[in-house]
Amino acid sequence: MKAYFAPFVILLVICIGFGALTAQNAKGVGPSELEKLIPGLLEKSDTPGMSIALMRDGRTVWTGAFGVKNSETGGAVTENTIFEAASLTKPVVAYSALRLVDEGKLDLDTPLNEYLGNNYDVGDDPRLDLITARRVLSHSSGFPNWRNRDAKVLPITFEPGAKFSYSGEGFVYLAKVIEHITGKDLDKYVTESVFIPLRMSESSLDWKKEYFETKTFNHDSLGKPRDQNAEKGVNAAASLHTTAGDYAKFALAISKGTGLKEKTAKMMLEPQISVDKEKAPELAWGLGVGLETTRNGRFLWHWGDNGFNRSFVIANIDTGDGVVLLTNGANGLSFLDDVLDASLGGTHPSAKWLGYERYDSPARVLFKAIIATSADQALKEFR
Repeated sequence: MKAYFAPFVILLVICIGFGALTAQNAKGVGPSELEKLIPGLLEKSDTPGMSIALMRDGRTVWTGAFGVKNSETGGAVTENTIFEAASLTKPVVAYSALRLVDEGKLDLDTPLNEYLGNNYDVGDDPRLDLITARRVLSHSSGFPNWRNRDAKVLPITFEPGAKFSYSGEGFVYLAKVIEHITGKDLDKYVTESVFIPLRMSESSLDWKKEYFETKTFNHDSLGKPRDQNAEKGVNAAASLHTTAGDYAKFALAISKGTGLKEKTAKMMLEPQISVDKEKAPELAWGLGVGLETTRNGRFLWHWGDNGFNRSFVIANIDTGDGVVLLTNGANGLSFLDDVLDASLGGTHPSAKWLGYERYDSPARVLFKAIIATSADQALKEFR
């Protein structure tokens, strides 16, 4: 009997150990490990600066600041340094729209044209009457991401509701409706309906004069400074200025349904449309946020990319574990997998779907070698 019992015990110990390891990997590591990891990732990816917030069990347990605001003039990134959050603006505007839904002032399924009554700048396309707040928030409006600069009208490129297609133009359109309903500029309304209630004191959709001192510069793929996108004005799809700590407050609020009626909060985090049934069956879009469902749980997520700065947020809807990262470089998401593995563990198909080139990809390594030496020498070493 002992001969049979011993292997069983060994197998049981192995299974328990594997289960503990899996649980640990699904949770990620703590701040001390991230503090060791991140500086090397920034250096290898030519990303000058980064701000990060780590969430555990529904609260922010750590915020970290790394690198510099400007790679040429310096200035250390701190927890209060302002970053350009790019498309992380969209979930904020979506939340503000859902506040209007709760007040009975905006209906998710009423054509937005009924609120404005002017065909916007689409023209006579009858499909405009199929574009609703729900379809804008779920990126199924039919609008392109951005119109061509010389386009006289904003085109509708497919039947609204037929598929997922990411669109900043849709959010700009929805913002016009929000302003019409509230009688307020978008920045003022979002401040009153989102930033003040959630105590996001470092956040704004509009440029502030103090940002000349407190905001990072954007940087290209070699880490060279570009500009601050100063005084660009309000854009419902892309103009949020914030900190990682502030945005973590927002991510936790929507994961808990704070500030929304229970039905509305639940609907925000329910799949409205599939992102790509064949290539990314785990991904869908809710009302303003991406959704990811894996064996590790249900997550809300979104990313930001204004070209020379990149950002990402992800949070477990059920446990409140998550991470926010804001960077001031074009390669700021080239190490996304590393940060997600360290902070959350598990697998995250959202990162794969985004498809950003890794900082250590063969093409990137070769490119850096050419810059450091010469094309001939780099190719010789590469081969």
